[in-house]
Amino acid sequence: VQLQAFGGGSVQAGGFLRLSCVASGRAFGRYGMGWFRQPPGKEREFLAAIGWSGGSTAYADSVKGRFTVSRDNAKNTVYLQMNSLKPEDTTIYYCAATIGTLGAIVVDGPIAMHYWGKGTEVTVAS
Repeated sequence: VQLQAFGGGSVQAGGFLRLSCVASGRAFGRYGMGWFRQPPGKEREFLAAIGWSGGSTAYADSVKGRFTVSRDNAKNTVYLQMNSLKPEDTTIYYCAATIGTLGAIVVDGPIAMHYWGKGTEVTVAS
């Protein structure tokens, strides 16, 4: 599966953005999907994940209550709604897919993922 993330941009602190990740290829509905980000000089970190059906989600503590992950399997798309953005949210965001479980994404983070899209850059001005 090939992934492409969209929706990054520049916003003021307190603002919002919605990232989209479109998948090409078949069987999108069989993949667990995750969102990650990688600040400069740091490791890629887990943000949010959603199970294949969309019925289960998980979030990192740093974004819980501010970010919401969802998916539309009919459109081969997963979304990340980001509200109450902070300057420390500034970085590049990536979507990824896995044939593994939601739990594996939460426990293992980036190494649980099998496919990665190119990132989309988010800048939050103070």
